[in-house]
Amino acid sequence: MSGGVDSSVAAHLLQVQGYEVLGLFMKNWDETDENGDCPAARDYEDVQKVCHQLDIPCYSIEFIEEYRNHVFAEFVKQYEAGYTPNPDVLCNREIKFDLFLKKAIEFGCDYLATGHYADLRPRTSLATNHSKNELIRAFDQNKDQTYFLTAVPGPVFDRVLFPIGGMPKPEVREIAKKLGLATHAKKDSTGICFIGERKFKTFLNQYIQAKQGYIVNLEGERIGTHDGIAFFTLGQRKGLGLGGEGEPWFVVGKDIEKNELTVTRGVDHPALYSPGLVAREMNWFAGAPPAMSFDCTAKSRYRQEDQPCHVTVTDEGGTGSEIRIDFVEPQRALTPGQYAVLYLNEVCLGGGVIHQVIKN
Repeated sequence: MSGGVDSSVAAHLLQVQGYEVLGLFMKNWDETDENGDCPAARDYEDVQKVCHQLDIPCYSIEFIEEYRNHVFAEFVKQYEAGYTPNPDVLCNREIKFDLFLKKAIEFGCDYLATGHYADLRPRTSLATNHSKNELIRAFDQNKDQTYFLTAVPGPVFDRVLFPIGGMPKPEVREIAKKLGLATHAKKDSTGICFIGERKFKTFLNQYIQAKQGYIVNLEGERIGTHDGIAFFTLGQRKGLGLGGEGEPWFVVGKDIEKNELTVTRGVDHPALYSPGLVAREMNWFAGAPPAMSFDCTAKSRYRQEDQPCHVTVTDEGGTGSEIRIDFVEPQRALTPGQYAVLYLNEVCLGGGVIHQVIKN
């Protein structure tokens, strides 16, 4: 239980279904915010209130050291290398659906249930012994979180429940309101958990040694300076400090060795678009890709609409650890370090880290 409305209602629904429910709160970060408050402490207070209302026991479990070593350290490492990582995907793989699941089992639990907007259904194909369930999109497409689950090993979902995956968000809030749960009006959490309401650049500057470099245009002409290449991502507009008449400037390239940002004017400039990408560290929920070459849809960032594409397995052994994705339509600001997640209709096939962006 996170201290939010989704996990609160999930606990209630499990009770209604006859499960014996135990509330477990996961603390991964121990810094205070700019006001001296600890967000994790406030969230746990809400968990305690809800557990008291539902008459279920609750416990707080700390993974602060593990989170720093397995998620945050990788986050900083990737930013220093010029990539744009996704710590929420890493947290789900390394902490929530690994260490946290194991801790729940130690408590005697048969399943780990969360407030994720995702769903599971029994796998109909007998072609794999990898897992009994396949991951499918949530009923509420606006809240679907399968993108963030793409790195979780498939067999893990055999011990996972998503009680609200088949419900629209307004219904979840209405249930919480009718029950009078302490979290019924609590705002959804947004952004990266360990940054909170702080400015991203200010936070990152505490952990990365920024080095000033040049900003160049597509012709290689120096037109400005930046205060750290790690603070910028492809497609970014704000924070460049470039003015002048004409359309706004956008980041279209990062040269780590030269410590240079490449920019160009225009929200729809061709340099912002790419026909495809190469993804590595692929995680297939069925244990393997459906074929060596196939058509499906993909998301290269959360909340993006599905993009039709063709997928080709490119690693030497044919295991599917590396793939090439060729999109039907060029995609804007494909970003190394983010995840490419594949779908076949409502089924999430899996995904991997964007390693290379294919240029025209």
